[in-house]
Amino acid sequence: MGEVQHDSETPAHGQQVITACAFIYHVFDGVTKVFLPKRAKTKKFLPDVFELVGGHIDFGEDLEVGLKREIREELNKEVELEDPFAAFTYLNEVKGSHSVEIIFLAQFIGGIDDIQTNPEDHSGYEWLSEQEVTERRSEIVPESQVQYSGEDDPEYLSILKGFKILSKKVN
Repeated sequence: MGEVQHDSETPAHGQQVITACAFIYHVFDGVTKVFLPKRAKTKKFLPDVFELVGGHIDFGEDLEVGLKREIREELNKEVELEDPFAAFTYLNEVKGSHSVEIIFLAQFIGGIDDIQTNPEDHSGYEWLSEQEVTERRSEIVPESQVQYSGEDDPEYLSILKGFKILSKKVN
């Protein structure tokens, strides 16, 4: 087996993997947008697609502590986490694992002008409104790379759910 480049490639055949992600939001001129980094093209699992930021929780690690660690490692930023609002499972065929993903609402602490993506993890990022997320669904849910149709992809549906929750908080 070749050298493992990313944790998403670390073999975990037949294992359960816990991941935590953040729906990081910010309001721009009255429009709520979600922070979506684009996975590095070098990743074997879902390369070059937009995703919620986060990662694997270490054995025995608290979910919130692990998520904050992942965001620090990937973006050199701190976040304030709110409640988790979605959870789902998926198969990672590259790792050979079954993953459980928990998603939290979150906001960056401090400004948003100093976000630094780690090129091993992400090639860049965008802030997308709910409308932009739906218009650019194929960049979040590449039909050829996931086991779900675009309508059924749990991360995509979770992003839409995050917008719904936030719209209720504002009203």
